[in-house]
Amino acid sequence: MQGLSSAGVVTFVLTADREASKAWYTDVLGLDQVADDPFATVLSMNGAVLRIVQIDGFKAGPHPVLGWEVADIAGTIATLVSKGVSMTIYEGFGQDALGVWTSPDGKAKVAWFNDPDGNVLSLAQH
Repeated sequence: MQGLSSAGVVTFVLTADREASKAWYTDVLGLDQVADDPFATVLSMNGAVLRIVQIDGFKAGPHPVLGWEVADIAGTIATLVSKGVSMTIYEGFGQDALGVWTSPDGKAKVAWFNDPDGNVLSLAQH
C-alpha cells in the first residue's frame, strides 16, 4: 500500500439542510463550488476538497470539525463578522474581545465559530 502523505485531502461536513449549508459556505466563507450531485455539494478549499453531505435529523457535536490556518486571525475574524458570523466565547477559556484564545507561550491564537447546523469551525494563527 502506498502511504497517504502525498494524497489529496477530502473532508466532510454533515448538515440537516444542504442548500442552506451550500449557500453559507459559498456566500459567507467564500469557498468555490466545484460539483453538486445527489450525494454531496463539493467545494474547493485551497487544494483540499470539502463535501457537504445531508443527513436527515443531523445534530452537530460540540467539538471542531474543520479549521483554517490563517496569517491574520484578527483580520479574518473582522471579515467573518462583517458577513454575520458570531465568534464563540467559551466560559473560562480567557478569550479576548474578538473571541481569540492565545496559548500560554503566545505562539498560537485560536478562535471558534459555528456553521448554520452548529458544526464548530476554527481559525488558528501560529
